[in-house]
Amino acid sequence: MKEGPWNLPLLPFAVLLLLVVGATAGVTALLLNISERKAEERNPYVRLVEVDEDTTDPEVWGTNWPRQYDTYKLTALPTRTRFGGHGGSEALPEERIERDPWLKRMYQGYAFSIDFRDRRGHAYMLQDQEDTKRQTVPQTGSCIHCHASVLPLYRDLGDGDVVKGFEKTYAMSYQETNARLHELGHGHPVSCVDCHEPASMRIRVTRPAFVQGIQALAEGEGEVPHLPSVQRWREGPRTRPYEPNRDATRGEMRSFVCGQCHVEYYCSDKFKLTYPWAQGLTVEDAEAFWDATEFDDGERFYDFKHKETGAPILKAQHPEFEMWSQGIHARSGVSCSDCHMPYMRDGATKVSDHWVRSPLLNKERACLTCHHFSEDEMQARVDGIQDRNYELLDNASAALMDLLDAIETAQAAGASEAQLAPALELQRQAQWRLDYVASENSMGFHAPQEAARILGTAADLARQGQVAAMAWQTAATHAAR
Repeated sequence: MKEGPWNLPLLPFAVLLLLVVGATAGVTALLLNISERKAEERNPYVRLVEVDEDTTDPEVWGTNWPRQYDTYKLTALPTRTRFGGHGGSEALPEERIERDPWLKRMYQGYAFSIDFRDRRGHAYMLQDQEDTKRQTVPQTGSCIHCHASVLPLYRDLGDGDVVKGFEKTYAMSYQETNARLHELGHGHPVSCVDCHEPASMRIRVTRPAFVQGIQALAEGEGEVPHLPSVQRWREGPRTRPYEPNRDATRGEMRSFVCGQCHVEYYCSDKFKLTYPWAQGLTVEDAEAFWDATEFDDGERFYDFKHKETGAPILKAQHPEFEMWSQGIHARSGVSCSDCHMPYMRDGATKVSDHWVRSPLLNKERACLTCHHFSEDEMQARVDGIQDRNYELLDNASAALMDLLDAIETAQAAGASEAQLAPALELQRQAQWRLDYVASENSMGFHAPQEAARILGTAADLARQGQVAAMAWQTAATHAAR
């Protein structure tokens, strides 16, 4: 019997049908996946609440981003390393000026001689500023720039213009500025909105003083090999100012968000909050900037006049960003966030750890992702750097104390300010460098060779000043004979 088409074996047709069905299902799944990814791109987060530029309470943001908020809350926990942090349970951290009396003497005439404590986590940045004994002397409203979520306050003071509002605060008292912040309902420490754009969660800088400072740096000639976007801008047409939120790389932004506040600056009532970056980011660049600055009355710039000697002193704040810029990590493209906010896994999700703290408390994720050694080896390397830095700091501080003694002795013997001018100028230079490293929160680790160089120069300048003061005494003694 001859086979007809209806008598052919069914297996090949069944296989073909299965292949067609499978291919159709695969293409359908692919199209659905593409559609879902596009939807995620349009709205990448599950938003249970809406946040905007006025949402300064981090708890509200935590509803949408609970992983990040949970780790941010850990900044309220006490943490301590060998050379910093707050490890106790008391209401306020330990006084550094009681533990290191030379600090108190160095700051005589400045509010830090009243109250200068170990640092605490970001959760306390506003509270500790409000509670410090430094508030017993007049403080400018500029001080709130880095301690609170201030953008709504600036908009309020500037009639919608953030920069105008910011530039008004230096002429206001801290108490007045802080009270207005709370009246507006924004009495929170630096919050999510200060580093993230609400619609996209893109990291950004918001502090007007940083934007003005980084633009001045870009327009200057200071060396910035660690900031390729600034170098590219300099080589371009310069038709518009350098704008970090537009021009910087993501890697640079992961340091810029920290550099908004962890910097050297002027913060008082003579002029607006200023970052001294127009000539570069080294300690000498900042010194040259301040030396070239005058107050409105034509007087040479200073932060305070030393109570014992009368020398016009430059007060270093906390130049972590500047010191990092001189180190090997910056030159290697390692950002602040890579070490202080390293990525972590939460289930299948990769997030940035918002428990901002010393990498020494988190070496596995902060250090060992790049340095393939044991935790003990990494700790030993850090200990070696910090021990040497501390020894140099101790030597430089002893030299400064000897300089102050020599100036006081000469003044008691009748030396005038004009006669001691060389010694007083050397005090300004030596104290600036010593304070620069002492106030920088890494005990030299951010740039070990640079910190050592600065401290060596500080000790040398202090000894030169001591010799200058003693030389006047010797000359005066011979003249009396």
